[in-house]
Amino acid sequence: MTSARDFEDVIIVGAGPIGLACAISAKRHGADPLVVDAGAIVNSIVHYPIGMNFFTTPDLLEIGGHPLACSGQKPTREETLKYYRGVVRSEALRVRTYTRLEAVTRESQALRCELKDRRGVHEQRCGRLVLATGYYDHANLLGVKGEQLPHVSHRFDEAHRSFGLDVVVIGGKNSAIEAALELFRAGARVTLVYRRAELRPTVKYWLKPDIENRIKAGEIAARFGAEVLGMDDAAVTIRNAEGRQERLSADRVYALTGYLPDFDLFRRIGIALDEETGRPHCDPETLETNVPGVHLAGSITAGRATSEIFIENGRFDGDRIFGAAVDRSPRGHKA
Repeated sequence: MTSARDFEDVIIVGAGPIGLACAISAKRHGADPLVVDAGAIVNSIVHYPIGMNFFTTPDLLEIGGHPLACSGQKPTREETLKYYRGVVRSEALRVRTYTRLEAVTRESQALRCELKDRRGVHEQRCGRLVLATGYYDHANLLGVKGEQLPHVSHRFDEAHRSFGLDVVVIGGKNSAIEAALELFRAGARVTLVYRRAELRPTVKYWLKPDIENRIKAGEIAARFGAEVLGMDDAAVTIRNAEGRQERLSADRVYALTGYLPDFDLFRRIGIALDEETGRPHCDPETLETNVPGVHLAGSITAGRATSEIFIENGRFDGDRIFGAAVDRSPRGHKA
């Protein structure tokens, strides 16, 4: 827990790896930032599949010069969660979890933030605000009936839960293909539904032949060029490539159709967005937006192009925000 202050030099929204890296940069340039997050520390990683191995080597996930130790060549989800908890403790970062940023308004000398936790909404003034909210909390919804049913998920958890069940996986990128393969190997009856006529060439080189062979052998069913029309308690209804409606039996549904930044929050704050790409307007050197004192960090700087920025290249954004100058906050505070 953190104690309330009348004024915070810096508030960082998002306690993911990039938000925590920004907090470390702020501290090393003289500030004592408050970090808030709508979920847990590194909430996106919390929602990764249980036991998942990162494709990235540990050195590319490290922040603040803290080494990430792991038992294999690539860290697991659990090892990474432990690492980031340790970084927060080691750096003595002030983090307030399960606290959501609702709104931001400009005062003459500061920014006034509305922060909502389980006790209600509280106002907090600050000199500078850094948004490092990522995109993993905002699913790219299909917009069809039944999408909010309890057995429908936009995140993959673990294959074991689906043993002996009919499972429909919607999507055709790496996450959907990995989920389909894991579900099949855990004993689920899997149907992959994808809106494109074929898989993209960007699918990981070891996944593409695996899924293609499973489909060719009839071990995983596939519906390419298909449109999802709706879902109910028993099935997913699609329009297949031949233009006919088809009901696919589904005890569980994984709609793994990707994620988007929280554009509504950006608009409420007043951040200008490119209508076509969703890219926010910000200074490429300082990452300050058109709203003075409000900066962006990490994947949200790329708008809808969520595959451009990851932990590996976004973890240095804090140095761009806090390192180039010592006096850019509305109050003239050093940060």
